[in-house]
Amino acid sequence: MNPSMPLYASACAALLACASMLAVSTAQACTRFVYLGAGGQVVTARSMDWKVDVGTNLWVFPRGMKRSGEAGPNSAQWTSKYGSVIASGYDISTTDGMNEAGLVANVLWLVESSYPAYDGKTPGLTLAAWAQYALDNFATVQEAVDTLAKEPFTVVTDNVPGEARLATLHLSLSDAGGDSAIIEYIDGKQVIHHSRDYQVMTNSPTFDKQLAMEEYWKQIGGTVMLPGTNRASDRFARAAFYVNAIPKTEDPRETIASVFSVIRNVSVPLGITTPDQPNISSTRWRTVADHKHKRYFFESALTPNVFWVDLTKLDFSRETGKVMKLDLGPNQANIYSGMANGGFKQAAPFKFLGI
Repeated sequence: MNPSMPLYASACAALLACASMLAVSTAQACTRFVYLGAGGQVVTARSMDWKVDVGTNLWVFPRGMKRSGEAGPNSAQWTSKYGSVIASGYDISTTDGMNEAGLVANVLWLVESSYPAYDGKTPGLTLAAWAQYALDNFATVQEAVDTLAKEPFTVVTDNVPGEARLATLHLSLSDAGGDSAIIEYIDGKQVIHHSRDYQVMTNSPTFDKQLAMEEYWKQIGGTVMLPGTNRASDRFARAAFYVNAIPKTEDPRETIASVFSVIRNVSVPLGITTPDQPNISSTRWRTVADHKHKRYFFESALTPNVFWVDLTKLDFSRETGKVMKLDLGPNQANIYSGMANGGFKQAAPFKFLGI
């Protein structure tokens, strides 16, 4: 066999993946990665890229909340086992968050998503509550995968607020042990990718094609060349290289600084427009979740400070825990600094968008 054939094959796979991505209209562009550091440190970062204000606020949800899948008479029903801190979208969905056990959930756009037809006879779960279902019910990725593989509900989608198109998302999960999973719905079927090695996820193409790109760039090496555009394939390549190139330190301050430097590197500059890619969107905000120390960091593109929520100092109990909201304001322009636990105010929980 020609020794160059494996490299050629992987290069072709990566190029086909890139070509397939360019053939679709990448509606919004986000990036998520998991950093595996020294001393058991695990940190998950994500960027939220959207063409308009996504109406994000931070919320504290205690244990014991009764939930509905908001999918009609046969909606999935559950009671939250774990408290969580989440970032909302339009205050009708959970887009990102971490629970008190250290499980992190992130939803990113995936235009290729296609969900099963819903006949109303099985338990239904609105896409808006997909991430919250995981945060409410599971402490680890393995627990989540074991349950989701049994398909206990049918995911139901609806139009994006203010738009005449269906929301199409895929879900990433990571836990305090560094485990990771990506859940997608392709051609109406659930597909679960589960491995500690799956550290990076962007938008299109589907995750199997993202893995082909990763293999290609590993063989080239990030010190030789890295692609620099805002397209999802290029952001994936940069994140996959840098997440393992930054220092493996036991100092949590240096770790958080390093992780922020990578998620900023794969962000889209505010106000940018990209020729021939009109739907690539500016980064609105970034989160960094420290699984070990239970701190959830938030950075808005329009404010000068990073601030954080310390989950170890929140009351998540069923008896006295309260739903609380941190008002981030239009375009997340309200300014906070340091630990922002004291800025949360008791509030009625939002209702998930459903049918």
